Amino acid sequence: MENINVEGVSLILEGGTFRTIYTGGILDHFLDEDIMLPYILGISAGAINAASYVSKQKERTLRVFANYRHDKRYIGFRNFVKEKSLFGLDFAYNILPNELELFDWDTFYQHEGVIKFGVTNAYTGQVEYMNALEMDKHCTMLRATCAIPVVFPEIKMNDIPYYDGGLSEPVPIQQAMKDGFDKHIIILTRPKGYRKVMDRKTKWVMKSLRKKYPKLVDAMVLRADHYNEAMELCERLEAEGKALIYRPNYALSSFEKNVDQLRANYKMGYNLAGQRKTELYEFLK
Repeated sequence: MENINVEGVSLILEGGTFRTIYTGGILDHFLDEDIMLPYILGISAGAINAASYVSKQKERTLRVFANYRHDKRYIGFRNFVKEKSLFGLDFAYNILPNELELFDWDTFYQHEGVIKFGVTNAYTGQVEYMNALEMDKHCTMLRATCAIPVVFPEIKMNDIPYYDGGLSEPVPIQQAMKDGFDKHIIILTRPKGYRKVMDRKTKWVMKSLRKKYPKLVDAMVLRADHYNEAMELCERLEAEGKALIYRPNYALSSFEKNVDQLRANYKMGYNLAGQRKTELYEFLK
């Protein structure tokens, strides 16, 4: 790895629940190449991958997703009884990282770069970017950025309710530019050409939240537009040589159940990063 410079380059990670195992494959290849970007923005499950990348734990995301996808403590309707969540919150964000699939907190906290997780303030409907290195060991900040309404409860920090950062800013390219970065590595979890449309399920969720959090719903109304505008900007930056974008070769399922497919999606990401190694080095020169 010669003549490369990561300074001034942002790393932007889209969410997408289990789609992000593809992201994990790419980031694991970066770890193999000893490439650590100085500025990282993670949204929703993209933040989970960012954490394992910064803690330098190769294949950790793969192990968690593959080994616990069908563990009812991790994901299952029985969790609604105790925690009002499809995901087992204490299991996924406490027992797993602190007892079963140990997270390297020391390496994570010693990270010398900037890593931020985007969360959506339920009162204002606005995205807020929090310093991930201030996250507690119960992963409250990760819970917040992964809090998809209905399948996940609101997560309170400092008495403020938060939800998934992707509700207000699905791909945080604008924030990276505001923070002064003019080159970007962007890992998307949708194939090239994908554009978002509001579906019936989203409309139902919005209706259920409208009375309690009207400004959050206002943000959700614009979510598809914000996503599509971000895609246009990312593609323009890519055409100008200011962005290197990784996209899956085929559509991934957000709630993929087939563990073999999860492993294949991870391998696709890892292999794609390897195939584009020279391109990455040229971009970083």
